[in-house]
Amino acid sequence: MRTLNIIALGLMATVSTAASAQQGTSYQLMAMGHYDAAVQRLEAKLKAAPETPEIALNLATAYARTGRVSEARSLYRAVLTQPTVELDMVNGGVATSHDVARRGLSTLVQTLATR
Repeated sequence: MRTLNIIALGLMATVSTAASAQQGTSYQLMAMGHYDAAVQRLEAKLKAAPETPEIALNLATAYARTGRVSEARSLYRAVLTQPTVELDMVNGGVATSHDVARRGLSTLVQTLATR
């Protein structure tokens, strides 16, 4: 099981691997609500490691919190196409990357056309 640095839907995971520690700065920015700054860092990290669900999930959350809903939706869907990864959550539970992505998708604002 991987322990990853995730902020998604208010769920934070603990940091215990060297790879996640490198994401610490963007994680801390998100925890403080500095989503625009986190987006810049996470976009660069995702470009360098596109198959890393924890980066994609954090970036999707940052996109959603900055009003970039369609981009968040695309990233959550991309995570669902990757192999699932188990995540240790701060509350002591375990969630898979697919669970977190599905929850993220369910929280995005749906735009409905009305007359």
